[in-house]
Amino acid sequence: ELRHQASPWQRNLGYPLAMLGLLALTGISVLIVCFHVLELLLDDAAMPRGIQDASLGQVSFSIFGSFGAALQVVLIFYLMVSSVVGFYSSPLFTRLLPERQDTPLTKIIGNCVSLLVLSSALPVFSRTLGITRFDLLGDFGRFNWLGNFYIVFLYNMGFAGLTTLCLVKRVSWAVQAELIRAFGED
Repeated sequence: ELRHQASPWQRNLGYPLAMLGLLALTGISVLIVCFHVLELLLDDAAMPRGIQDASLGQVSFSIFGSFGAALQVVLIFYLMVSSVVGFYSSPLFTRLLPERQDTPLTKIIGNCVSLLVLSSALPVFSRTLGITRFDLLGDFGRFNWLGNFYIVFLYNMGFAGLTTLCLVKRVSWAVQAELIRAFGED
């Protein structure tokens, strides 16, 4: 209903631009993870351990300077939003979605706990994927398993593979549906 009530500007410009933005952010995050996998294979320094003696402002956390740091912030925000959307879209947790003016206290507490766990995992998630090297003042790089090459490598490969698979599946299904609709077949 909301799509049909949207203005022509929203339908013809807003929605396609939003879709292209989401595709671009997903593609950029997969490319960064693929480069991180190559770094893992070639250099032991790419492991997501804590940074020693790197004062804030003295060392750049991105090879692209300010643009790279802004891109990292945007990608981390994108990963946060996509994690929340993916969490609430999974069949196991759809019942946890809050309902307007009809949410029991136990469901509110469940949502708070879920969002707290997701937000606490985000710094480790972004460091393990190689999106950022910043410690976020939590010293998240000191976990023992972050020094295990096989866990970090498989985590990165799993993310890149599954994200690419989802991206190809969504885009190819949308293209197939449009082609079928254009040719008038059911």
